[in-house]
Amino acid sequence: MAMKRRKLRPILGLYQVWEICWYNFRRWKKNPRIIITFGLAFVLCFLLTDKAVQFSYEYKTIMQILEPFVWTFGDSNSILLASLLLILLFSDMPFLDSGVPYYLMRTTRFKWVLGQILYICLAVLVYMVFILLSSIIICAKNAFVGNLWSETAALLGYSGAGQAVALPSSVKTMEMSTPYETMATIFFLMLLYTMLSVLIMFVMNLRKGNFWGIGSVFGFSLYGFLLNPQLFKDALKLNDQRMYIANVATGWASPLQHATYHMHNFGYDLLPRLWQTYTIFGVLILLCSIIALLSMRQYNFNFTGGLD
Repeated sequence: MAMKRRKLRPILGLYQVWEICWYNFRRWKKNPRIIITFGLAFVLCFLLTDKAVQFSYEYKTIMQILEPFVWTFGDSNSILLASLLLILLFSDMPFLDSGVPYYLMRTTRFKWVLGQILYICLAVLVYMVFILLSSIIICAKNAFVGNLWSETAALLGYSGAGQAVALPSSVKTMEMSTPYETMATIFFLMLLYTMLSVLIMFVMNLRKGNFWGIGSVFGFSLYGFLLNPQLFKDALKLNDQRMYIANVATGWASPLQHATYHMHNFGYDLLPRLWQTYTIFGVLILLCSIIALLSMRQYNFNFTGGLD
């Protein structure tokens, strides 16, 4: 009997972690903050993809259904805006309401914080899927689902019209990959970046409080925004050679540039390769998770009561 219990302990532990995670998702029901977050995300997608949709109507061409997502979130500023909305979703971490003591009495702090980390990862994934589906719905009326770049993409890439309307549709992207492959890569890069951003906020919430948690996200975002090669070019009037150096330097130093698809080495420059970016994000996410687990040892719970 004792042996059976020992064998069941890992399964029971995983179940408890999942129950803690699922408890946080149940808080979404009729929660105005969740509704506002996803509503603003849809509005953001509409505003960011509107240029692509209007361009296709103006030139009487159709789009591949994933192209608006690729063009919109192939840009670092769009990624930054989408990630900042998650502050609304996670600003009250570590979610100390009246239900938490029930779980803490029946499990350990270690399992509780693992449940929080699992919730963060899954909630960010749900948010990113919503962003993707929103961009698909917005352009679905004038799009096809085949895994081929459209006439609109060719016009934007080869004519230079993409730069005129600020849509990052590059010939390099179209020649080296397919729409579905590019979408999957951009989606994964955004997922890793937003997950890292939220985990940084979670760690700071545990160690310093919610004010410093929100401040850390803004600081993290500002750091990525300022390390932009275009800002260096405009401010310092860089020539092509120095612009290349700035491009490579910011590509390696900025997490936001790591999350940007075209800021990677596809075989002929010194920018980070995709696998290197995945490794860097993975290590940083793991490091934040470990710090969160260690921070729980000294964390003082203060329950205010009440459910959202």
